[in-house]
Amino acid sequence: MSIQLNGVEIEDTFAEAFPMLAGRILITAQNEKWAKTAAATATGFASSIIMSPVEAAMEGPIIPPDKTPDGRVGVMIQMYHTSKPELKGQMMARLGQCILTCPTTAAFDGLPSLKRKLKIGDAIRMFGDGFEKKDTIGGRKVWRIPVMEGEFILEGRFGVKNAIAGGNLLIMAKDQLSALEAAEKTVETIQELQAVVLTFPGGICRSGSKTGSMKYKLAASTNHPFCPQLREEVSETQIPEGVNSVYEVVYNALDQDLLMQATAKGIKAASSVPGVVKISAANFGGKLGPVQIRLKEAVELV
Repeated sequence: MSIQLNGVEIEDTFAEAFPMLAGRILITAQNEKWAKTAAATATGFASSIIMSPVEAAMEGPIIPPDKTPDGRVGVMIQMYHTSKPELKGQMMARLGQCILTCPTTAAFDGLPSLKRKLKIGDAIRMFGDGFEKKDTIGGRKVWRIPVMEGEFILEGRFGVKNAIAGGNLLIMAKDQLSALEAAEKTVETIQELQAVVLTFPGGICRSGSKTGSMKYKLAASTNHPFCPQLREEVSETQIPEGVNSVYEVVYNALDQDLLMQATAKGIKAASSVPGVVKISAANFGGKLGPVQIRLKEAVELV
């Protein structure tokens, strides 16, 4: 069963999402350039937990100075992991190596209302070698760590919450240019939402995977039913006639409602691009995760 939107087939299926723990860091800086530089550096090598040590990305919206504790422009980044100790370790490492080192930045908890906190800043403050000092900025308990530039301001504790990863859309088009245009438009539209992140390069994955492997001992391998070049080779192909390129847009969010909103916005954006034939989603019959983001329900929100 499928439905139509803008003349594009929307398969009546679901994206198989799964719970992960998430942390969120507000990076402020002298200007947007340095806030984004720190964010980009801190979220590197973090596309998928399949092989990366964490999943991480920058949120799309810029945080204006009147919404930050220190009155400077900011950006939000999110980090995801299935393990709280691993998440804490990655947040500490990336904050300490990529944000502390970046000119003009400060770092604050992006989930300040939560009671469950990780003592991340309280550990990193030891870089100050005993010269660090406690302070309060905008009602936040922070550390002032002396550095050669001046000082690095860092909140002591960071919230962590149960979040949802693995929202996705498979965009099938007549050629690569159409598919890429649709995927790019989908990413741009989803990035309008706060608290949603897309962890793959540019938000797009060209090498969608399935769980396991039919030939090798791997945790994941190419999602062969969705590879257009294999349409004539595999009986289980999911590629319709006329489709020659597929991109997967994958996104995580701080809650399930946000993941559904992202799916709705993504479907609307992708279906508006000429050359798109069909939109589907990757799932493994519930083997990967318990959360089903149904495309039909998302279309009803469009």
